[in-house]
Amino acid sequence: MGCSVLSIRLPYSASTKRLLTMPGFSSAATSASSATPPSPKPKPWLLVGLGNPGKRYQGTRHNVGFELLDAVAEAEGISVSSVKFKALFGKGFIGDVPIMLAKPQTFMNCSGDSVGPLVSYFHIPLNQVLVMYDDLDLPFASLRLLPKGGHGGHNGMRSIIDHFKGNREFPRLRIGIGRPPGKMDPADFVLRPFNRQEREELDFTMQNGVEAVRILLLEGFNKSATFVNSNKKSMKMGNG
Repeated sequence: MGCSVLSIRLPYSASTKRLLTMPGFSSAATSASSATPPSPKPKPWLLVGLGNPGKRYQGTRHNVGFELLDAVAEAEGISVSSVKFKALFGKGFIGDVPIMLAKPQTFMNCSGDSVGPLVSYFHIPLNQVLVMYDDLDLPFASLRLLPKGGHGGHNGMRSIIDHFKGNREFPRLRIGIGRPPGKMDPADFVLRPFNRQEREELDFTMQNGVEAVRILLLEGFNKSATFVNSNKKSMKMGNG
């Protein structure tokens, strides 16, 4: 089926023993061997934003994954302009955590053709692959962070899970785009642009999404999920 938009330890020798028992021997001489080993470097994360390439799809609902990844890149000063494994790609850091950013250019339904090879080549553990994408089943401009799960009918996620040989144990940040009005075909709805009011709300959501990503990488999943959920509640209270 073709791709579419839709979706070493030193030996303790006798000479060493004699040296250590000599009068006046300074313990500082052994400081190098007794020093605490350096803490391991943080492993890199792969952050993936899903969408469709080309000007035709810029600003549409199906491309909010691209938008959130761009927002992270801008906030952290990372250029996502090189091409690797069919994706616009960039490297940088959030704090001391190395990150890779990717925007698959395969069209939505074949996102796995890019994400799968990226994960394999860079040996990224799946629990450090964060996929960001649109969700029809979430209220507009809301966020939901999950540690794992299915594709929920999203063809981009379906493609990624297929390339992971059915493994669903990777986190995802879903961005609500709401349901289509009336009897509008969802396939048409996801390719529609946002109006001015929606764009203002979405810009606020993108700021929260960037903060959620920072908390996830620096403080862990639970704190990030708490941030996302508490922010959702405060937004509701503000609108009430």
